[in-house]
Amino acid sequence: MKAGQVASYVSTRAGIGVMQLLAFLPLRVIRALGWLLGWLLYALVLQRRRVVHRNLALCFPERTEAERRTLARQTFVYFAQAWLDRSWLWHAPHDWVARRVHITGAVEELAGNEPTVIFAPHFVGIDAAWGGVAQRIPRVSTTIYTDQSNKLVDQWILRGRQRFGNLRLFGRIDGVKPIVAALRQGQPFYLLPDMDFGPDDSVFVPFYGVPTATVPSLSRFARLGRAKVLAVLARMTPAGYEVEFTPAWKDFPSDDLVRDTARMNAHLQTYIDTMPAQYYWVHKRFKTRPEGDASLYQEA
Repeated sequence: MKAGQVASYVSTRAGIGVMQLLAFLPLRVIRALGWLLGWLLYALVLQRRRVVHRNLALCFPERTEAERRTLARQTFVYFAQAWLDRSWLWHAPHDWVARRVHITGAVEELAGNEPTVIFAPHFVGIDAAWGGVAQRIPRVSTTIYTDQSNKLVDQWILRGRQRFGNLRLFGRIDGVKPIVAALRQGQPFYLLPDMDFGPDDSVFVPFYGVPTATVPSLSRFARLGRAKVLAVLARMTPAGYEVEFTPAWKDFPSDDLVRDTARMNAHLQTYIDTMPAQYYWVHKRFKTRPEGDASLYQEA
């Protein structure tokens, strides 16, 4: 093993060890550390800060620059706090997680074995949603997992997300067939399609009025699996998280992938508007542009 690999291994092990220790601190202490880390990230990670500001300017042009700057700082704080919250989500006793993650809304939608696709937007509390639901709902659920380049981090994340034993992970290389088969067997499928995955298989539909490359996978999987669609929304609170299930969407999917995908983005906007600082604005959501259009992130 080369010196660089040794250093990476040691630092990764140390980082995981710190997270294991943080798990047993009071939540208010973890959140205070996250607040500090968020401010440091906002001050130091300049390129990503510019991405967040650009996203907010595109999506909330009606807000003043000062309001968007405040929202950007809050975004970094929530992002950092949610990252440190993985310490107790993945390492604290199960009853601690149960006390801190509250499931609300149309939970009855997950009763029985009806094929179900769950739209899980990229709010910072997405891991809390998985952990909290897995503890309370006995059905095996599935989702797509992208391998991490750091194998130790990869193993840590996999163990954390599967610690309650009810989440089955498919790799992108597994393809569509095993996911559809699991759906038809009654295993709810968590889908996170609200990111820019490039031009392949994407369609351009509005997101906050901006033509945005969006994969139509929500409609496609719902049709292939003959499944209903609902959303799960994870909201960070001072006491932990509230994880809300929406009622199943009516008349979804339709026979029009593009219309369905536009409808998904419209739903997503209404969800974001209730907690705008908790969305994953650090991602270049508008990176892929229609042919001939200039980049929206040239300055970032």
